[in-house]
Amino acid sequence: MRRILTMIATMTALAVTPAMADNDDDDDNAFGLAGILSAKNKEDLEPIQLGAGIPLTSAPWILKSGTYYEFEIQGDGSQELALTGPEFFRAIWVDEIVVEGLEIRPLGVDSVEFDEAGEMEIGFVAIKPGSYYLKVPGSTGETQRLEITIE
Repeated sequence: MRRILTMIATMTALAVTPAMADNDDDDDNAFGLAGILSAKNKEDLEPIQLGAGIPLTSAPWILKSGTYYEFEIQGDGSQELALTGPEFFRAIWVDEIVVEGLEIRPLGVDSVEFDEAGEMEIGFVAIKPGSYYLKVPGSTGETQRLEITIE
């Protein structure tokens, strides 16, 4: 038992050494004090346009697991529209949803809905590799579906 405790103490002491703390130039594993939530690991995605007959985006999203992303959903108020993608929302960790300056930190999301014109911003970390989608429920057109790949 004493041997195991000594090994744990040694590993803990080695976990953060001054040499590692000064290694800010190493892009492979140094995101800064905020880790994966740091600005070095953040990318903005093309906004999603939510309106009657308007394509959601111009191209599919290709995401990297472990990267922090932010995107806006812009509803034009032309009709009541939702955006659903429960499999996608389960493959990511949602950091926050911001609506008119109000920050929401949910444990899970299945869909969002716009009853009138407005904007929403979602920040998340891509986690589980695979193919996913976000779409307008009940729609059948390709432009009302956003294909998402997490690599």
